[in-house]
Amino acid sequence: MEFRIERSAFADAVGWAARALPSRAPVPVLGGLLLAVGAGRLTVSGFDFEAAARIEVDAETAGAGQVLVPGRRLLDICRVLPDGPVSCALEGTRFTVEAGGTEFGMSTLPREEYPALPSQPSAYGSVDAAAFAAAVGQVAVAAGRDETLPVLTGVQLRLDGDSMTLSASDRYRYAVRRVGWKPEGDVTASDGAVEALVPARRLLDAARSLARCGDVRIGLDRAAGGGLAGFEGGGMRAVVRLLEGRLPKYGSLFDMAGAAVAEVECGALTDAVRRVAVVAEASGPVRMDFSGDGSVLLRAGYGDDVATQRLPAVLSGAPEVTVAFNPAYLLDALNSFEAPRLRMELLGTGQRALLSSAGGEEQGGGPGAEGVAREVPAAHRHLLMSVKQLV
Repeated sequence: MEFRIERSAFADAVGWAARALPSRAPVPVLGGLLLAVGAGRLTVSGFDFEAAARIEVDAETAGAGQVLVPGRRLLDICRVLPDGPVSCALEGTRFTVEAGGTEFGMSTLPREEYPALPSQPSAYGSVDAAAFAAAVGQVAVAAGRDETLPVLTGVQLRLDGDSMTLSASDRYRYAVRRVGWKPEGDVTASDGAVEALVPARRLLDAARSLARCGDVRIGLDRAAGGGLAGFEGGGMRAVVRLLEGRLPKYGSLFDMAGAAVAEVECGALTDAVRRVAVVAEASGPVRMDFSGDGSVLLRAGYGDDVATQRLPAVLSGAPEVTVAFNPAYLLDALNSFEAPRLRMELLGTGQRALLSSAGGEEQGGGPGAEGVAREVPAAHRHLLMSVKQLV
């Protein structure tokens, strides 16, 4: 088994497959990358029972074959290889990598002990890769990180007709993003909705890696040992094991009847929160006082150690309203928006606040907003709880 490939293509392929390697392999073979050669193609695969990554690239090949090599070691070698062609060969149980006069030798792992890779689930449809990566990034910030509550560590995908809805929540916030979706094959816009709960970290990693692939094909197999989700594009494939259960429904949470509505420049508010939060204690909130004079006053800290900043803001539905948020949660939410202006539906201290982009299709609307329609649901919404403690 021999092959020859450009250093950049080899390093990219190994880097992609290495994403599926476990941080601590329960058995040695799971720390390996499987290299398969045949018919002018090199396939590199990684697997840890929870996720699998596979990529195919062009290569000059001499004979078909497979070899299992230590994944982290091969990744480290690829990072220091000189630019130019790389020649690899299997000689007995020794795998060699040579480029620019530098040669590395590696002991191989027992191929027969490596588990079978999961099959790619049948595709339900496709989505624009860049839009999908952006949407996953916008909602994944709200996913939980407590592994004792696995349901809250996932992003829920809902495929319904020609739209995909992604949602995540850690109980203190709830993010939802809707994007266009192209069903294919036997899946039509008239079919019922399909839902799957995907680990947020795995989904975010796959979506970012596939962001430049044009379109990403997404497949689901909910009957294979708890279920699998597959993501494919540009010769790259990722398979992720689904989480059991589903997120709590957000319909009633997003009903903001009677809310005051404020609009503010998103970038200016993000910068202001970042500034004043410097003096906030570890659990200290950032307070926001909206008033009818066209401004909002931000304040953080206690006693003499305080910071304040006033920004222009338009408030409707109430003469004034005060809310306060965990600064880290608030910054996560603000950074997830791309529109220049932010719309905030506010119920007051210790209650819910719903953020969405102001104007156009992104506008969510709410019964408490004067002169604002609700016909088009917001494509991206982020719910936060205002804390009861004010600075």
